[in-house]
Amino acid sequence: MSPSAIKFITFDCYGTLTHFQISGMTRSLLADRINSSEMDAFVTDFAAYRRDEVLGPWKPYRDVLQTALARTCNLWGIAHRPQDGEAMYQAVPTWGPHPDVAEPLVQLARKIPLVILSNAANDQIMHNVEKLKAPFHAVYTAEQAGAYKPRLAAFDHMFDELGCSPADVAHVSASMRYDLISAHDLRIPTRIYVNRGYEPSAPYYSTAEISGIGELAGVLGL
Repeated sequence: MSPSAIKFITFDCYGTLTHFQISGMTRSLLADRINSSEMDAFVTDFAAYRRDEVLGPWKPYRDVLQTALARTCNLWGIAHRPQDGEAMYQAVPTWGPHPDVAEPLVQLARKIPLVILSNAANDQIMHNVEKLKAPFHAVYTAEQAGAYKPRLAAFDHMFDELGCSPADVAHVSASMRYDLISAHDLRIPTRIYVNRGYEPSAPYYSTAEISGIGELAGVLGL
């Protein structure tokens, strides 16, 4: 894709731009019930249940966290404390960006409109966006779309609101499973994987891999 063909650069927010800290909170909140030697496995299971929870009809993100945590605790045979899930939910709006994010976004926004498509709730997302310190053309949530990524309906909502087609955007994410596989299936031509170590690379689903947002302009030829 040539730069002139890109009408919008669309981003996942949590993990890609904002430092997503659910794993660290899980380790802290459940340290009294999970041995340190088993914590990596628990965190992995919790992530799997969160993905599973967003594949059906939309429900509040608070419920996604609570139900996923309850299911993980049940799998492990330990007590589920609702206050743990609530603490995670309340913490999300306090998280700031990865250190490589703010200045490159400002520079990119001078050339092409930036858009966020996030699985966040409406009452969370703008607190995080403000911390990115860059102007965004639009910010869309799963709550607005009535669907979470990786469901294609979430992307359809964004395209409808922007008045564009998948061919008009370059999509950027640190998640293959939430974003880039769906972007591939929708034939978004430019898909950039930001490898932050959350998931393994899967080159079939991305057109380029970068380690930080500072590399994005070069990859896009901007």
